[in-house]
Amino acid sequence: MRRIAIVHDWLVNYGGAERVVEELLKIYPDADIFTLVYDEKKMGKIFPKDKVKTSFIQKWPFATKLYTKYLAFMPKAFESFDFSNYKLVICSSSSCAKGVITPPLVPHIAYIHTPMRYAWDKYFEYKSRSGRITQFFMEKWMQKIRLWDYVSSQRVDTLIANSNYISRRIKKYWNRESTVVYPPVNVKDFQPNGKPAEDFFLVFSRLVPYKRVDLAIQACGNLKKPLVVMGGGSDYKYLKKLAKKYPDVKITFTGRLRDDEVRDYLQRCRALIFCAEEDFGIIPVEAQCCGRPVIAFGKGGALETVINGKTGTFFSHATPDSVERAINRFEELEKQGAFNSDFISQHAKEFSRERFSREIKEAIDNTIIKLDEETSKK
Repeated sequence: MRRIAIVHDWLVNYGGAERVVEELLKIYPDADIFTLVYDEKKMGKIFPKDKVKTSFIQKWPFATKLYTKYLAFMPKAFESFDFSNYKLVICSSSSCAKGVITPPLVPHIAYIHTPMRYAWDKYFEYKSRSGRITQFFMEKWMQKIRLWDYVSSQRVDTLIANSNYISRRIKKYWNRESTVVYPPVNVKDFQPNGKPAEDFFLVFSRLVPYKRVDLAIQACGNLKKPLVVMGGGSDYKYLKKLAKKYPDVKITFTGRLRDDEVRDYLQRCRALIFCAEEDFGIIPVEAQCCGRPVIAFGKGGALETVINGKTGTFFSHATPDSVERAINRFEELEKQGAFNSDFISQHAKEFSRERFSREIKEAIDNTIIKLDEETSKK
């Protein structure tokens, strides 16, 4: 019996990309999952071991922790998977997963979270943050990786982008057209609590450099606005030290929280401050589901999920001054009654799981129909 395959870069942590795989499994519950490496302890409850097929890199030392160091071997790892007994291959990719090789008559659809950032527009940023050994290998290998990334993108029958922002990057780096299907957000679990907002702004993020949480801390510190920082990560100590520069301002770090605690903070805050340039950005949508406005960096996916002046506002530069101006603008709009909790929540529900399932299934079915028609003409 020919089967369906779902291919994902790696299964070591649960995030937005893994939500996509989870939803694809609901559409195709009998599908097999192919991935570079798999951490059963972290992912076994969501993706059972008997459904997961890993690459040869799984057997390498500390593979589930050092997998990003094996970038030069990823193309070979994904190309080693055999799909000759499958009737459909669906990839979820932000790195090399979309580079699998499928038989000519097997439809190959790739849901692209982003063309790999460290190979293209973020190359110099990643390089500047890396040690000398990593820099050496980036210079040695990255040109070949870029070439493979482009060539492998031409093998995909249908490319689906997770936002218009990513669709533009696909066109820029691969010269391919793509369909936009926004990722699934669990909108049902995030609702307004029906109470007035409390006097604090909120950051909810992994505390890593590119999320730019430092901007929110400096802006709220300078304006003397209470701020709650939710999440953990490598920047935790640095950001706590930064917050101590503002002893007269209440800046609270919660660490990682349970889902119900996260929802409670999202429901109670005045607004979420979102400083990262994201491909899509699920957290701003979850905040809006709770009826709370978003103060966001005006680049990337936030431009497609936040309505300026109605569900939030933007800042144009990644600087504390720019964030401060956006907070002041938010407070002006807030006094004018511009932010209606019910309207904000209703808007966010456009990004539901049901919408994702409907649109992704339609894109897959259209690919199958088109391939069947092309085959029948020959």
